[in-house]
Amino acid sequence: MPGSEQVAEAPFWPLSERPGFLARRMHQIHVSLFSERCAAFRITPLQYSLLSLLRDLKEADQTTLANAAALDRTTTTGALKRLAARGLVSRTTSPTDRRAQICRLTEAGEALHGTMEPAARSAHALTVAALTPSERKCLAELLSRVIADHDHRRGKADIA
Repeated sequence: MPGSEQVAEAPFWPLSERPGFLARRMHQIHVSLFSERCAAFRITPLQYSLLSLLRDLKEADQTTLANAAALDRTTTTGALKRLAARGLVSRTTSPTDRRAQICRLTEAGEALHGTMEPAARSAHALTVAALTPSERKCLAELLSRVIADHDHRRGKADIA
């Protein structure tokens, strides 16, 4: 009968040893450092990621950007609308798919990204400042492996 088997006493498992907790805390720390370093630009880490992607890709539709940033389309669309309202991103209807919006950095967006890049890099560096250069590389490699192993889980965060 399910549930009737004896459950062994679970060993003590402090939060400080749980990968999910550690990942959340690291993210909180990074967002705090990013906010401190980049406050004057009024750009969130998520928006900065989208600006960076557009700098690299030159242009992309919202679905491509959402996938590249591991975001859902609704979140991506909202962030792009806010960037467009500030004149940092242009959004035009795709000539091949009327439902798609093609996004590009504006001159103002390129200038802002370039101006804020040193501050954003500083926030990233400070996030991992306690590590040696080889440990930073190792951390990035390990996180990349974990993410790659779970890439199929994009958009599957339903917690009902």
